[in-house]
Amino acid sequence: MMNGRPDSGYLYWRWNPRSCELPRFDPEKFLDLMKNKWWAFIGDSISRNHVQSFLCILSQVEQAVEVYHDEQYKSKRWHFPSHNFTLSVIWSPFLLKADIFEDINGVSSAETQLHLDKLDKTWTDQYENFDYAVIAGGKWFLKTAIYHENGTVTGCHSCLGKNLTEMSFEYAYRRALKSILDFMMGSGQKAFVFLRTTTPDHFENGEWFSGGTCNRTGPFKEGEVDMKDVDAEMRGIEMEEFEKASIVGAENGVTLKLLDTTRMSMLRPDGHPGPYRQFQPFAKDKNAKVQNDCLHWCLPGPIDSWNDILMEMVIRGAH
Repeated sequence: MMNGRPDSGYLYWRWNPRSCELPRFDPEKFLDLMKNKWWAFIGDSISRNHVQSFLCILSQVEQAVEVYHDEQYKSKRWHFPSHNFTLSVIWSPFLLKADIFEDINGVSSAETQLHLDKLDKTWTDQYENFDYAVIAGGKWFLKTAIYHENGTVTGCHSCLGKNLTEMSFEYAYRRALKSILDFMMGSGQKAFVFLRTTTPDHFENGEWFSGGTCNRTGPFKEGEVDMKDVDAEMRGIEMEEFEKASIVGAENGVTLKLLDTTRMSMLRPDGHPGPYRQFQPFAKDKNAKVQNDCLHWCLPGPIDSWNDILMEMVIRGAH
């Protein structure tokens, strides 16, 4: 709003499931339940966005103390002293070992080197501490990347002129999810694991890098919008790998839940920062060409409902 967004309707819409009442996230009840527990959100900038909502809600009861951040402020850890509750966000956009060469605006200086058979130690080395883990991936698998398996280059996704075998993001994403869930389901750490499904973006008339915008000021109505092919494919892979891993998890005493936020989020094209990710973008020129953010979510906004659902699943899972 300080950046100049004129409408405010997006603050007040709230998702509710059909034929039942989804209670609001109750921060007091949550923190009482979570005494001496540790939660981790592992993934990309959408996971960071998710944690921002989580922190805002919890801060109504107790102010968190930031106790750690990495050099780039992408991974952070907070402590809630009076409940001895710990909350981490871990930057691991592929959840796999990856060498990434990108600046803050997403511009690459070289192709990502992605190791499809190695998990990212940034999160696996800490995993034994976590009582609850929320994992999510997806979007980064659409980017150009050179794939490595068994120590050798096996192919590439959307590399032009590299003389490498073109491989689909579906192959890489399925392989990644399988490895990640195998690790979690087979771990001695019996964490309560949530797999969050892919997040739809709402770029219209282009992509993030080619002038795409999101100017809508209200939700879509049911049936007014279809899931993009790429989101449907990703969610399909997530559902299949989730089903397989749940069976293993049940045998090993690990709880795995699906946090399926794709469809509800799809209905909220109004919930993004759009051009207002930067300060007063149209102050000097009403028709200025501005890069839009139609992927991340404003707060308060649609992402708060993800936490309402998390809370409900935790309470039901605890009984």
